[in-house]
Amino acid sequence: MEDEFHELTDRVRAELRSPQDLIAYERLLGLARKNSPAGREELARMLVAVERPLWAREIAAFILGCAGDKRAFETLVLLLNYRDPVRCATAAYALARLGDPRTARAAAALATNPLRTAYALHPVRLLAELRAPQSVPALIATLERLLTPHNPYWRVALACVEGLGALGDRRAVPALTAAVAHPRLAAAAAASLARLGVHEDAVAPDGTEADGTEADGAKAAGRPGDGQDHGAYGRAGRGAGRAPGAERGAGPGGGEGLPH
Repeated sequence: MEDEFHELTDRVRAELRSPQDLIAYERLLGLARKNSPAGREELARMLVAVERPLWAREIAAFILGCAGDKRAFETLVLLLNYRDPVRCATAAYALARLGDPRTARAAAALATNPLRTAYALHPVRLLAELRAPQSVPALIATLERLLTPHNPYWRVALACVEGLGALGDRRAVPALTAAVAHPRLAAAAAASLARLGVHEDAVAPDGTEADGTEADGAKAAGRPGDGQDHGAYGRAGRGAGRAPGAERGAGPGGGEGLPH
């Protein structure tokens, strides 16, 4: 936590605009160093106080979240969905250490919301780190929706591919197989399939093995193994999903789309 906290405080120091800001900033650092119950109470009050600058609430939420204080949850989730990627990353780090069962549900809701895809990179990565029951279904659903030609959210799709490989759940086989067809995702998708014990050339885009039997992932997802399109898995492989906007987490303009 120490390195991440220093990065946060160094970044925030550049945002200070007045001597009063500096005084408040130094007090926050003092509360963090003290690490006492009274100090945590003051930090918790700061989260709900009116007219507090965002940077002050961010520092308070980070300290409380890393200490496992669930009063930081709402502020951290707000920051996880913030327009500034560096704040999203800080919030994700603290949420992963908070130990609140609501965290995975919140991250899954943010990752799968098509209106918030521009801010989904860190919720996706957080889901992979949490390894919660919501993680695999949310990452599969998000990846399938992003498997469209020229989609601006290819970095979010790549995070889904990498996360599914790390989670090691064979329900992801059909979506990962479809991802192999996209040049920006192909290498990572092949690596994730290999981690699942599957070679991409042995699985058809519909999730069936080369010998015509269903892959384990297709069975787990309840997909018939007849080679026809029966829903989201088949549609994702042919690029049916949509996601409006541009990816802020990847920088201005969100990068290029997924080519055929």
